[in-house]
Amino acid sequence: MVKQELAESLREAVLEAQRKGVLGPAPLPEVLIEHPQSTEHGDFATSLPMKLARAMRMPPMAIAQRIQEHLSPPAQISSVTVAPPGFMNFTLRDDWLSGQVQWILDAGESYSDIDLGKGKRVQVEFVSVNPTGPLHVGHGRGAVLGSTLANVLAISGFCVEREYYVNDMGSQINNFGRSLYVRYLQCLGVEAALPDEGYHGKYMVDLAREIVAREGDRFLKTSEQEAVAQLAQIGTARMLDDIKQDFALLRVEFDVWFSEKTLYEDGKFEKAMELLRKGGYITERENATWFESSSLGQDKDNVLVRSDGQPTYFASDVAYHYDKFSEREFDLVIDIWGSDHQGHVPRMKAMLRALGHDPDRLRIIIHQLITLRRGGEIVRVSKRSGDIVTLREVVEEVGPDACRFVFLSRSADSQMDFDIELAKRQSADNPVYYVQYAHARIASIIRLAEERGIDFSEGDVSLLSTEPELTLIRRLVLLPEIMERVAVSLEPHHLPYYAQELATAFHSFYKQCRVVSEDRAMTGARLKLVRATKIVLARVLGLMGMTAPDRM
Repeated sequence: MVKQELAESLREAVLEAQRKGVLGPAPLPEVLIEHPQSTEHGDFATSLPMKLARAMRMPPMAIAQRIQEHLSPPAQISSVTVAPPGFMNFTLRDDWLSGQVQWILDAGESYSDIDLGKGKRVQVEFVSVNPTGPLHVGHGRGAVLGSTLANVLAISGFCVEREYYVNDMGSQINNFGRSLYVRYLQCLGVEAALPDEGYHGKYMVDLAREIVAREGDRFLKTSEQEAVAQLAQIGTARMLDDIKQDFALLRVEFDVWFSEKTLYEDGKFEKAMELLRKGGYITERENATWFESSSLGQDKDNVLVRSDGQPTYFASDVAYHYDKFSEREFDLVIDIWGSDHQGHVPRMKAMLRALGHDPDRLRIIIHQLITLRRGGEIVRVSKRSGDIVTLREVVEEVGPDACRFVFLSRSADSQMDFDIELAKRQSADNPVYYVQYAHARIASIIRLAEERGIDFSEGDVSLLSTEPELTLIRRLVLLPEIMERVAVSLEPHHLPYYAQELATAFHSFYKQCRVVSEDRAMTGARLKLVRATKIVLARVLGLMGMTAPDRM
């Protein structure tokens, strides 16, 4: 990519100027290439001279001028300028830009594929909510973040595995089973009180009725303990089916559904515990088993096995990540968690170090809460479940495309508002509609050309030289850079931003430049440009898990 070539050229220019003595000795910092806020300043810029000023004891402008004198810029660059207080600005050649249209057409759907990962194995684990109830809107945000990030990593040279961790044991599953048992009894006319820590949603009543209709009163004929255990198993399986259906509506797929139970059934928990014992990280006190995370710089130790012999959630996390790194040997693991898990991150890193793995191989993304609105009013209660706003309700009302775009539209660490009315609006105010309409408009242009029998294959892209045309091409050639940025930073929110900027550039071009006209040569060139734009728009929408409609 041009950015990397430019950064290397700048490094070589500084070193050459130092060899000739026109720049003083100083360590060379990382050469960062950015895009100027104003296009008047060119396509790329660097503040390198200002970073070197203190060490070289020279004014930034003087450093910039000396670098410029020794710079051999990449062939794609047409001009290099120096601007106060010490910026260097670079402009791409117009003929190179126009030539990229043909490059995109030739690459087709593979345009923007990069080999950043070199085949490294990456696991993306996301959502992983307990199968004790329906998914709510917040879970949808994590689902879309995870699936989109996995899509980008997959085209960036990584071998990606998408995983859902099923918490199918422990106190919450037991509470769920007991709550379902009470609702089951009530459906059969038996008086019973729901425990305070139980699950109170109306969906539990509906689930109990389903079980009564299918199983009858057979659980009245067994012990309460046995009935609770069986109902918990039946209920979690039913909830998991619902969760999978919700994901299908949202176009989210998983390669692996990993059962927490298997960690204990297959001996992985014991293997992880033995590894920690050998490392001196396990102590027994207060009739419990502790992980000495304080010896690894944490504020306090953490309980692994309670005094009643039951493992904690953290114990399962230890065994689960032992399996990820020691058994399945992923090169990188990405966990996407909700905001309530923020405090768990330090101990997870400490645990990984104790297991003998580099903590940097575990990346944890925390996504913040969503406020659901209908215009100016906050939506608080679901019409069906009575206690939560389910993801399915929102997807069915708004549609999966709008849901996915909105969930991606802010960085994961930012709280966000989801306006249902705006997401359904078919106007330029709605960014989802705005982007998809650009694709549909291009499809309409291409249909018109086909109806008129216009053959664009011989179109000469060198004719693309006006400002609206070049502005659009400048957006098109950014896609590989955007892919790399998302893959490195693990921040998929850059995709919807890019999609909106590309759509804006296209709509502006469309208003100013007639594509199909009496000028056959210009028609051929512009048809190639809009086809290239269609490829890029479809690629971005596809990576975000959205459709690219030909008609709207």
